Amino acid sequence: MAAAAALEAAAPTGALWGLVHDFVMGQQEGPADQVAADVKSGNYTVLQVVEALGSSLENPEPRTRARGIQLLSQVLLHCHTLLLEKEVVHLILFYENRLKDHHLVIPSVLQGLKALSLCVALPPGLAVSVLKAIFQEVHVQSLPQVDRHTVYNIITNFMRTREEELKSLGADFTFGFIQVMDGEKDPRNLLVAFRIVHDLISRDYSLGPFVEELFEVTSCYFPIDFTPPPNDPHGIQREDLILSLRAVLASTPRFAEFLLPLLIEKVDSEVLSAKLDSLQTLNACCAVYGQKELKDFLPSLWASIRREVFQTASERVEAEGLAALHSLTACLSRSVLRADAEDLLDSFLSNILQDCRHHLCEPDMKLVWPSAKLLQAAAGASARACDYITSNVLPLLLEQFHKHSQSSQRRTILEMLLGFLKLQQKWSYEDKDQRPLNGFKDQLCSLVFMALTDPSTQLQLVGIRTLTVLGAQPDLLSSEDLELAVGHLYRLSFLEEDSQSCRVAALEASGALAALYPVAFSSHLIPKLAEELRVGESNLTKGDEHIQCSQHLCCLQALSAVSTHPSIVKETLPLLLQHLWQVNRGNMVAQSSDVIAVCQSLKQVAEKCQQDPESCWYFHQTAIPCLLALAVQASMPEKEPSVLKKVLLEDEVLAAMVSVIGTATTHLSPELAAQSVTHIVPLFLDGNVSFLPENSFPSRFQPFQVTDDASGQRRLIALLMAFVCSLPRNVEIPQLNQLMRELLELSCCHSCPFSSTAAAKCFAGLLNKHPAGQQLDEFLQLAVDKVEAGLGSGPCRSQAFTLLLWVTKALVLRYHPLSSCLTARVRPFWRQENPGPKQTFLLLLFLPRTSILLCLMDLLNDPELGPAAADGFSLLMSDCTDVLTRAGHAEVRIMFRQRFFTDNVPALVQGFHAAPQDVKPNYLKGLSHVLNRLPKPVLLPELPTLLSLLLEALSCPDCVVQLSTLSCLQPLLLEAPQVMSLHVDTLVTKFLNLSSSPSMAVRIAALQCMHALTRLPTPVLLPYKPQVIRALAKPLDDKKRLVRKEAVSARGEWFLLGSPGS
Repeated sequence: MAAAAALEAAAPTGALWGLVHDFVMGQQEGPADQVAADVKSGNYTVLQVVEALGSSLENPEPRTRARGIQLLSQVLLHCHTLLLEKEVVHLILFYENRLKDHHLVIPSVLQGLKALSLCVALPPGLAVSVLKAIFQEVHVQSLPQVDRHTVYNIITNFMRTREEELKSLGADFTFGFIQVMDGEKDPRNLLVAFRIVHDLISRDYSLGPFVEELFEVTSCYFPIDFTPPPNDPHGIQREDLILSLRAVLASTPRFAEFLLPLLIEKVDSEVLSAKLDSLQTLNACCAVYGQKELKDFLPSLWASIRREVFQTASERVEAEGLAALHSLTACLSRSVLRADAEDLLDSFLSNILQDCRHHLCEPDMKLVWPSAKLLQAAAGASARACDYITSNVLPLLLEQFHKHSQSSQRRTILEMLLGFLKLQQKWSYEDKDQRPLNGFKDQLCSLVFMALTDPSTQLQLVGIRTLTVLGAQPDLLSSEDLELAVGHLYRLSFLEEDSQSCRVAALEASGALAALYPVAFSSHLIPKLAEELRVGESNLTKGDEHIQCSQHLCCLQALSAVSTHPSIVKETLPLLLQHLWQVNRGNMVAQSSDVIAVCQSLKQVAEKCQQDPESCWYFHQTAIPCLLALAVQASMPEKEPSVLKKVLLEDEVLAAMVSVIGTATTHLSPELAAQSVTHIVPLFLDGNVSFLPENSFPSRFQPFQVTDDASGQRRLIALLMAFVCSLPRNVEIPQLNQLMRELLELSCCHSCPFSSTAAAKCFAGLLNKHPAGQQLDEFLQLAVDKVEAGLGSGPCRSQAFTLLLWVTKALVLRYHPLSSCLTARVRPFWRQENPGPKQTFLLLLFLPRTSILLCLMDLLNDPELGPAAADGFSLLMSDCTDVLTRAGHAEVRIMFRQRFFTDNVPALVQGFHAAPQDVKPNYLKGLSHVLNRLPKPVLLPELPTLLSLLLEALSCPDCVVQLSTLSCLQPLLLEAPQVMSLHVDTLVTKFLNLSSSPSMAVRIAALQCMHALTRLPTPVLLPYKPQVIRALAKPLDDKKRLVRKEAVSARGEWFLLGSPGS
């Protein structure tokens, strides 16, 4: 029995000895992983491994000892969590002793110490012992990169877990690390070393007398000059090293006396990268420095920064110099001083003023902008600096404005003034009398009003911006100043077409100031605009088109621009609505453009009201009933229809009303929306007009009646669509079942395409938001029945297809989760060789998403609907503006385009290859629409398989296909040059052919693609250079300026192709 037990114990030990022998003597790597796995699983202990390695660890041959220790170290790296404290102690003593061994052994010893540094069971004091041994016995910089990296990891591990023990070493630990790091060159190791130095400083390790040594061992790498090798697997970038080193240099004020002279030296050098790095580092240092550290270096720092801003040819260096000056001033501003200490901020700002102010007074104004930028950079650092500089600079600039008579010089001075005024907005003052602007208010207002009356448009623009900034200063402008300002803005808002930019700026300023001073604008501007609108109505009555364009439309824009305060909205909105009533009553000779202009103004007011719930509800309950009443009144049947009322029923006018109603509804709270929906839906279903103003109509409102008398009323379904499709999803719509049925009936009415399309869109919008369930399935079945009747032969095929398209889009957007029972229900139809219309639509709606478009693709073969089906892919992939929008609370899943592409494009490609020749253009058009709207990162991996089809699409005679394909190819030329260069011959030929297309848009797109071709590898393009340059000479004489512009740009790039520096 005893012999059997001995054999059982010896068996695993013998196996372990075999694995050790294979690793140490057989030079095999696999046994190490096997031993580690066995120790981890409990088959062996670490002690048994050490015993098995006994002879290897004591072998006189260094390589054998190294292999033995390597095996032990690899086991420890995998199993260090299993070690007991007593085992850790013995292993540490063993490894420390081996640090004195042959240099071949050292790498394996370091790996073992790295494993032990991770042990939780490490007794106190051993971390210090290990590091002392490494510092004394190992010359780290003579080791390979991997082993040096191991040493840094050991130090990092101990700093993370044994911080207090290491701090007990005092400055000896810092000195030891300096020896370890000194001379390091590998960027992988430097990143770790810089992080260790940063932790030494930020965690308050003792630096002792070694501050300068620590600075020297790190600053020798400044500025970083490193270019990563091509295809670097480690991914270390120059910027990584720069930021790591900067974090070290800017981590303590104790480096200041050494670092600041170095920074000044590098800023004054001729190397652009050194200048940038130095200025950015100075910027970072100012966050931790104080006056004490900066005091002795301020004159030199200022001189270097001033020279860079005055003389540099690099905008980046100028920007970093200004940022450094800003940080220096901020640092001096926040320093806490003793009562007897010198305030360096005043003297520093005084030097800046002394060196810059005389440039502001030079007649030629050569250095006026650099000086202004320097002063503004310093002034923006603190309230003290801003007050000091502003109080000294403003009188000077005001004087210079009056000294110069040229508008261009005045504009420059006013722009500088504007910069200083903007800085005042950064600081708040408890005592408003202390604001430096108070003493200059009258002069500033006078100067601004002079600029606003100057003939120069550019000076007027700067004056408008300055007035806006002055007005933003709390309680600065008096009521008299405001009245004058309003008067000027009113005048500028009615400038002629040649001053369009100035007029737009005046409207924007009016909106900004009206939000701050609503009383002033209500008193001085709104009455003038109301009178102007009344005069405009009078001119419209007389049919004076010139006055209409120059005054009436400007007045409408001004009314919408100033509607930025709730109290003003309550004055401007009634004016705009009353203006629309004048059209309805026949008091004006109105065109559709006039009504559209009013609707555009109403939409802008609605957009401004969206941020304020109270204003949003006021607009909705005031404007929407009025618009509906006007439309209903205009839709009433008459024996002799009025031309004026017909205007309100035109497609463009109704589309403008749709945008107003949609904008006014999207931001309603669910509670208020629920109130509104109880009025508007019954209006369309039941003809309940009780909530409308002036609701005495000659006949009943029945928009869903399919009669000749109700043709005008049916057009108003677009307004219903705008409202119900913009409601929040959780708002319950009354009589929904009846509404959906009525919409379906109207959607296939062939007598009015506008109404049927609006009904289809409304149905789709409601379908998209409807929660999944039985009722949704019922609505889909209703759609199936309607399309079944429409897609057959008859006059409603086009309308039925439109309904099909919009329902498909509604489901694609929400990525509709289809139930298994419906899927099973339609599979028999899918097996049919030639499914009918009903089966086609069922498949479209209910098949799994991977097949949802297969049936729609079948319509690409239809002689009548094929082109429309191809264009339908554009609708499915694009964003709508009136329905199925995120702003309108539609359910739009993220990446629906990517899913659409993945699910359906393979079938589309397959259908193209199988299609007859005469319908292939339909497939190409559909594919082009899909790819053109697909995010390019999704398209690039599929490009090799799809590129041949895109190139074939360029030969399609359809201009829409050509334009869509060119728009898709242009970014691909920039993002996938290697793939595109394989087809360069075809691309050059087709692009040049299309540059002579009858369509201007196609010619422009083709020339843009020719321009983008120059981004392909130059050797690939050079054989085509003469041919392209000759061919591009023709579009240089194109009759369209935009085509000539693109031709010049493209031909110029081809001329430069292959030249030095190109």
